[in-house]
Amino acid sequence: MTQMALRMNDTTFASALYMALELSKSKWKVGFSYGHKHRTVNVEGGDVARLKAVIEEAKAKFKLPETVVIHCCYEAGRDGFWLHRLLTSWGIENLVVDPASIEVSRRARRTKTDRVDLEMLLSKLRQHHGGERVWKVVRVPDHQAEGGRHLHREAERLKKERSAQVNRIKGLLFAQGIRLEQLNLKGWPAQVAGFRTFDGQPLAEDLRGELQRAGARLALLASQLEQLEKEQDRRVRAAGESGRPLAMVRQLRQLKGIGRVAGWVFVMEFFGWRQFRNGKQVGALAGLTGTPYASGDTHREQGISKAGNRRVRSLAVEISWLWLRYQPDSALSRWFRERFGGTGKRHRRVGIVALARKLLVALWRYLETGLLPEGAVLKAAI
Repeated sequence: MTQMALRMNDTTFASALYMALELSKSKWKVGFSYGHKHRTVNVEGGDVARLKAVIEEAKAKFKLPETVVIHCCYEAGRDGFWLHRLLTSWGIENLVVDPASIEVSRRARRTKTDRVDLEMLLSKLRQHHGGERVWKVVRVPDHQAEGGRHLHREAERLKKERSAQVNRIKGLLFAQGIRLEQLNLKGWPAQVAGFRTFDGQPLAEDLRGELQRAGARLALLASQLEQLEKEQDRRVRAAGESGRPLAMVRQLRQLKGIGRVAGWVFVMEFFGWRQFRNGKQVGALAGLTGTPYASGDTHREQGISKAGNRRVRSLAVEISWLWLRYQPDSALSRWFRERFGGTGKRHRRVGIVALARKLLVALWRYLETGLLPEGAVLKAAI
């Protein structure tokens, strides 16, 4: 860029104050830019009163009016979106940026410090507001949409803990020569007391104690999971046909092959608050789009991008197998059988990913327009 272009660029941006935040647990580094003037201030992590004070100090330092437009950004991370909502309430135009989308030097060694990252954020922010495509901005959910993701994510964590506890109990018993195929917690204390080693000896006292405690934790996990499932069902029933997005959950669950988990996750993670313009955006956000590599005479497909919502992507693949089973006469199932029916396992696994993308697009249209996927049937009751 020429010097004349740089001067024109500075004149264009002279009416706004640019601000970037480099966040960490203990310290926030705040950078300001106005024309050729720059300022960097350190703020204790989480001290929003001091943050507001340094913004006012920057205005005074640069001799700016109180009504000056402030463009701000920070990278998405542990702090989540509360800071974005706070800055917005102060009248600051803030962006939450996907850190993976920011271009970095490809040299083997590059300087990386908080100050360097802050300067880079400020530079990218000015380019973004100048009309350049330099990064991807995160779509910030509203408070209600963000809260709607807690139930199923908690259930996901509890299921992982449950599997870990089951495997731990089976492993402890296996080490004593006891092979337990099915774990039944009914009468667990009596079961533990009745276990015998390979030579008929009772289990060691400490081992029995560990098994009893593991069984108690497993029972608690099962109880909490049951409570979460009942709460999800209660909310869907209470919402009826008008309480969006819960009405969307009910609508999805009316389709054969889609149950409690899939209906809830698809809506709360995906369809309930996202605004899609076309099917391509649906596939891209799920990470189910192709990534071709074409350079010179080299042309190859690298597989799906996996750049979207991992929960929706993995669940869509799982539901696609169920769709083939419970919706065998639908157009999507017929397409899959015609295309991949006579192929091997590997090709069917590739095909199911393509079906997952088509199914997500069909479900999006079903929720937006009420148009039932071609050939699909509804449940008698939910």
